Amino acid sequence: MNYTQIEIDAQFDGKLQLIYLNQPESYNSLTQVMLQELRNAIRKFSEDENVRCVAIAGKGKAFCAGQNLKEALGFNEDDRTIQRFVIEYYNPLVVEIIKCRKPVIALVNGPAVGAGAMLASICDFTLATESSYFSFAFANIGLIPDTAGTYYLPKLVGRQLASYLTFTGKKVPALEAKKIGLAADVFADSEFVEKSMEVLTQLSHSATTALYLTKKAFNKSYDFTLREQLDYESIIQQDAAETEDFKEGVAAFIEKRLPNYKGK
Repeated sequence: MNYTQIEIDAQFDGKLQLIYLNQPESYNSLTQVMLQELRNAIRKFSEDENVRCVAIAGKGKAFCAGQNLKEALGFNEDDRTIQRFVIEYYNPLVVEIIKCRKPVIALVNGPAVGAGAMLASICDFTLATESSYFSFAFANIGLIPDTAGTYYLPKLVGRQLASYLTFTGKKVPALEAKKIGLAADVFADSEFVEKSMEVLTQLSHSATTALYLTKKAFNKSYDFTLREQLDYESIIQQDAAETEDFKEGVAAFIEKRLPNYKGK
């Protein structure tokens, strides 16, 4: 598949797929084309049995500066163009990331602003450089947090802090982002590639189905009661126990060796 605004780098015979937002001259601001290409790539890798992990990164100095405002200037609010754009391009991307059968990891190497900050936040987790920052600056241009911002951000950091960050557009340095739950880990800029690849390598050789079922269970927990969640856990635990990876994991434990997972 040919892409024009993203770039794909496959590692470990395709087990790891690195997706680069590749518009560095605009700080990887999101366009219709980029959103569609990113959505298509994630859907493709979700369905590809050989792929075990997906990562999203930014080329150049930024992770993602949010929506491309030059493109947005062409929107006509009178015919609800913005609403249709969100429905047709942003919302489907959110759904693809959330339902992806593989871990989707954000590698934040610089500013993550607006929809770019939310893009990182809806991934399964985020790794960031010390020099990077997050800013949910939607209100600074008179908009609300989309890209599932009103759904996930209060759940990640709490309602008061979510309100504070979105009302003010405050820049959140990476180390602070880690403290409040916006980033899972932060590495020195000089070590970021090495340290993040260690994590991605582990995920690319892990028990993929178990990770996917864990992801599904976490997502269900937003809407389930405790009793419903316990029932759901029992169902998908059985699903996990029927995988080849579970049998390999038990055998490796008994034999005191490292498991050789196949992602099946």
